[in-house]
Amino acid sequence: MFREITSIDDFQQFLSEEAAVLAYFSTDECNVCKVLRPKVENLIDHHFSKIKGIYINSNLVPEVAAQNRIFTAPTILVFFDGKEFLRKSRSFGIDELRSEISRPYLLMFS
Repeated sequence: MFREITSIDDFQQFLSEEAAVLAYFSTDECNVCKVLRPKVENLIDHHFSKIKGIYINSNLVPEVAAQNRIFTAPTILVFFDGKEFLRKSRSFGIDELRSEISRPYLLMFS
């Protein structure tokens, strides 16, 4: 289950406290986001349990989206040790996402 971020401070604190974070940026108007989010949550829960998931509604906290240069929804950012490692926007598949996270995840947590 993703934790919802409500402020820029909340976002920064979460990144500094967790070793691995997947940030899911969305908007209320994005229908693709509504379908994709449960699939991404399932992927993280079942394959990358040490990654903490957060959800950012770009309409409610635009400063977090702006700070991270988010211009479209959905956008996923993956951070390891507070540094952005992966960015996926608009159209991407779950298998593609799993493949790109696997290697750095295994290097960090095994």
